[in-house]
Amino acid sequence: VQFVESGGGLVQTGGSLRLSCAISGLTSSRYGMGWFRQAPGKEREFVAAITWSSSTANYADSVNGRFIISRVNANNTLYLDMSSLRPEDTAVYYCNSPLDIHPRMGPVRFSWGQGTQVTVSS
Repeated sequence: VQFVESGGGLVQTGGSLRLSCAISGLTSSRYGMGWFRQAPGKEREFVAAITWSSSTANYADSVNGRFIISRVNANNTLYLDMSSLRPEDTAVYYCNSPLDIHPRMGPVRFSWGQGTQVTVSS
């Protein structure tokens, strides 16, 4: 299984970005998927997760109400729509499949991709 994250960039405070995660090698599995991020000098943290059917999504408190996670299984793609961005959202963003979609950092099933850098200027 491989993940290719894209869509990051430099944006001003209050701006928006849409991240995408292209998933390969997972076509026959109905796993939940999630977004995670790691800021410089900090541990990787949970951002959002969604079930395979998209019936349930959970968010970290820090992004709830500003970020929306979605997926298109037919295209094997995961998305993260980010709005009202803040400097503290600056991080490398990764996608992966968590063992559960509880809103906390837990174990994931697969190796991490390269991630996509999001930088929010003040």
